[in-house]
Amino acid sequence: MEPAEATHVVEPAEPTGVPRRAVLGVAAAVAPVLAGLAAAPAAAAADPVPRRKRPHALPGGGDLGPNVVVFDPSTPNIQGRLDDIFRQQESAQFGTGRWALLFRPGTYHGLNAQLGFYTSIAGLGLSPDDTTINGDVTVDAGWFNGNATQNFWRSAENLALVPVNGTNRWAVAQAAPFRRMHVRGGLNLAPDGYGWASGGYIADSRIDGQVGPYSQQQWYTRDSSVGGWINAVWNMVFSGVQGAPATSFPNPPYTTLDTTPISREKPFLYLSGNDYRVFLPEKRTNSRGVTWGNGTPRGTSLPLTQFYVARPGVSAATLNQALEQGLHLLLTPGIYHLDQPVRVNRPNTVVLGLGYATLIPDNGVTALTVADVDGVRLAGFLVDAGTVNSATLVEIGPRGASRDHSANPTTVQDVFIRIGGAGPGKATTSLVVNSRHTIIDHTWIWRADHGDGVGWETNRADYGLVVNGDDVLATGLFVEHFNKYDVQWFGQRGRTIFFQNEKAYDASNQAAIQNGSLRGYAAYRVDDRVTTHEGWGLGSYCYYNVDPTIVQEHGFAAPVRSGVRFHNLLVVSLGGNGQYAHVINNVGAPTSGTSTVPSTVVAYP
Repeated sequence: MEPAEATHVVEPAEPTGVPRRAVLGVAAAVAPVLAGLAAAPAAAAADPVPRRKRPHALPGGGDLGPNVVVFDPSTPNIQGRLDDIFRQQESAQFGTGRWALLFRPGTYHGLNAQLGFYTSIAGLGLSPDDTTINGDVTVDAGWFNGNATQNFWRSAENLALVPVNGTNRWAVAQAAPFRRMHVRGGLNLAPDGYGWASGGYIADSRIDGQVGPYSQQQWYTRDSSVGGWINAVWNMVFSGVQGAPATSFPNPPYTTLDTTPISREKPFLYLSGNDYRVFLPEKRTNSRGVTWGNGTPRGTSLPLTQFYVARPGVSAATLNQALEQGLHLLLTPGIYHLDQPVRVNRPNTVVLGLGYATLIPDNGVTALTVADVDGVRLAGFLVDAGTVNSATLVEIGPRGASRDHSANPTTVQDVFIRIGGAGPGKATTSLVVNSRHTIIDHTWIWRADHGDGVGWETNRADYGLVVNGDDVLATGLFVEHFNKYDVQWFGQRGRTIFFQNEKAYDASNQAAIQNGSLRGYAAYRVDDRVTTHEGWGLGSYCYYNVDPTIVQEHGFAAPVRSGVRFHNLLVVSLGGNGQYAHVINNVGAPTSGTSTVPSTVVAYP
C-alpha cells in the first residue's frame, strides 16, 4: 500500500515528448518556411503538382467560455448567480444548458450552492482544503415531489464544506459523483422527507461526521474516510474506505474491501498562481484513504497551454487536428456534434470535460476511439447517441488489442453514456473495452426509460458494456435498461467492485426478451471461455411495467469454475413487476410477490 498522505507534486513546464503549442512558438516555427517560399517563387510556380495547404496550427490554452463561471471570495452576489443558474437547471433533465462553477482558493461565507442538471461545482486548489465554503452544496428533490431517483448528471469536486446545520445534503441518483471533497460535518444522501433515492458514488473524499444514506437503495464509496455509516437498504459497497462498516451482507447489506486493487484519481483543473493547470494523479495499488491528506497529492501537472480548449460548435476534424498536433483536449460546457470519431492515438492523452460537455455522434459514427496505447485519461463528459444507429459509441482500443498497460493503464472516469431521453437515439453497443488493464472508474451507461424518444425499438440499444480486454477493472459500474445483455465480459482476469443494474422496463412480453432457451438476458454475463473473473457487491433489479408477468431467468450468468467467483449478489423485483427465477445461473431463490425483498447469494460458486 502506498502512503495516503504523501506530498509530492511535479509540475514540468513542458512534459517530455510533447511539443510546445503556444502561439508564439507556432509563429516562430512557421517563419522560416514562409521565408523559403518567398526566396524561390519560380520553383513554386513551376511545380506541376499543387501542394495541399497544411491547416494552421491550433493554439493551446485560452478562455474557458461563457458557461464556466469563476468566483473568488471578493466576487459580488455569488449567491444570486448560483440561484440564477439553479433556476435554469433545476428541472431541465433533458435540456441543453451545461455549467461549470469554479471557485478560486480562499474562504467563502454563507453560501448554499444548489445544483441542478448538468451542473458541476469545483474548487481550484490542489487540495480540497484550499477552497472552503462555510455553507452547503445541496442536491434535493423538490422539483420531483421529493423523489430523488432522477437527480442525474451533476457533480461536486475539490471543495471543503462547513455545513450550516452540521450536515450537507447530497440526494443524488446516477452520474452524480462526489470526488475529492472534505465535509467538515455529516453527509445526508436522502432528499428532504426521505423519499425514494437511487445513487451513487463517492471517491477520494473525507467526511468527518457520519454518512446517512437513509433511503438510498445502493451506493459505492472508494478510497475515502468517513466518520461512520448509519444504515443500508439493498447494496452498500466500500473499497479502501477508512471508517467503513465491516462486511455483513446481506443483513445489513455491506460489502467492504480493505483496499482498492488499483486506482488512479480523475484529472482536475486547478490554479497555480493565476495560471490554469490540469493535475494528473498517479496510479496507486492496494489504495486506502484519500490522496490529498494534509498536503498536495502525488502526480504530475500539465499547463493549460498543452490543451486545446474546445468550444461547442467546433468540428470533430478540428478536435482531431488538435490531438494530432500533440495537444490534449479540454471540452468546455456545451453540446458537440461529431461527423467522425474523435481519435485518441497518442499515449498519455487527456480528454477532460467540464460541466457535462456532451458528444453527439451524427450519421451513425462512433463518438470516440482510443488506440492501444498507454495512459490515456478520459474524464468528465457525456456521450449521447444520435438518431442514426451507431455500432459503438465509445471504443477503448481496437479489436484485438493486446499490449500490456499494467504500468500505465487507460482510465475512463465519470464518462457517461445515454441512449434516448433527450430525443430518439440508437446504438448497438455503448462502450467496448479492448485494451488490457483499462480502469473503468464510475460510469453510468443508460438506455433511457423515460423522456423523449423512448420505446422498445425507438431507442434500441442491445448491449451496454462489452469487455474484450484482459485484466480490466471496474470500480463503480452502473448499466441499465438494455434490450439484451447490459454487461458482457469476454476478457480474462476481469474484476468489478460494485454493479448496479435495472433490466429494461419496456419489454412488451416474455417473447420480446427470449434468449434461446433462456427467459431473458442476464444483466451481467461472463463468457463461458473465461477462466478467471471476480466481482463484489453486484445487484440487478427488474420492473417489467408493460407486462408484469415476465420472468427473468437470472440476474447473473457465468461459467461454473473455481476461478470465476462472485461475492454478495442480489436481485430485486420492484413491486412485483416481473420476477427473477434465480440470482446467478440456476442458484439463488426466486423473487416473489410485491414486497420488493432482495434474493441474495453471498458466495458463488
